[in-house]
Amino acid sequence: MTEYTKRRNKNRGYMKLDVWQKAVDLFNLIWRTVYKDNKVDFKLRSQIADSAQSISCNIAEGYSRRSINEYLQFFYIALASLSETLTRAIGLHESGQITQREFDYVDSLHYEIENKLLRLV
Repeated sequence: MTEYTKRRNKNRGYMKLDVWQKAVDLFNLIWRTVYKDNKVDFKLRSQIADSAQSISCNIAEGYSRRSINEYLQFFYIALASLSETLTRAIGLHESGQITQREFDYVDSLHYEIENKLLRLV
């Protein structure tokens, strides 16, 4: 587990969630993949990076809510952002902007996060 901060309190417990850590990993993978050169369209890079970052953000926000309904709602939003990220990755792959290998990395990590989120819900 990466140590993001040494400051601890109840609201920061989401950082211990494996699914949150994997979502951060997915964002980093997406970032490294689409920003490594200028091969990927600027707008598409921005959109896929935003959707990937939204996953961990919604997990964190849901964790910090005080009712189970809000908690679950934000996990469902994270699942939607996860689906958006994969859909954009498919588009990038189909249009030849990312390689099969790059897509496979994204797809594999996406699948792992999706299953962890579904188990949490």
